Amino acid sequence: MAERPGAVTMRGSPLTLVGSLVSIGDKAPDFQALNTDLQSVRLSQFAGKTVIVSSVPSLDTPVCDMETRRFNQEAEKLGPDVVVLTVSMDLPFAQKRWCGAAGVTRVITLSDHRDASFGQAYGVLIKELRLLARAVFVVGKDGTIKHVQLVKEITEEPDYAAVLNAVKGETG
Repeated sequence: MAERPGAVTMRGSPLTLVGSLVSIGDKAPDFQALNTDLQSVRLSQFAGKTVIVSSVPSLDTPVCDMETRRFNQEAEKLGPDVVVLTVSMDLPFAQKRWCGAAGVTRVITLSDHRDASFGQAYGVLIKELRLLARAVFVVGKDGTIKHVQLVKEITEEPDYAAVLNAVKGETG
């Protein structure tokens, strides 16, 4: 599998990402991860909907917490044809606890801890830490990648406006 040394940094220290980063226009790779009820979920289950896939290192960190809460707020405004997934390596139990404490009900949290299926398929698995890099992808109703945002410094938030503009472009 491809490795991309220095693709992202954490507090300025370079990290290696495993896998090739998907590109706009690519067919979105299907992946399998666990929800908070330990059920297997696949991206393909959301076919026909616009999907925001937010990749975060851990919900138990301040920036990931802020990002997921923000997408939860935005999800309320986006309507039923838009699904927001947040994928991390956190265990499903930790994700469930965090969602309950944070009042997050509109974002579906998924754990990639078992197989790193998402991290490898989308090119965001951090080799040194076995965590996911901060990135946001928008998958269109047709199953293709419409937006890719890999956040170079993983302690920084993504550009929410760019993500929401990509979604609006897809949902009209």
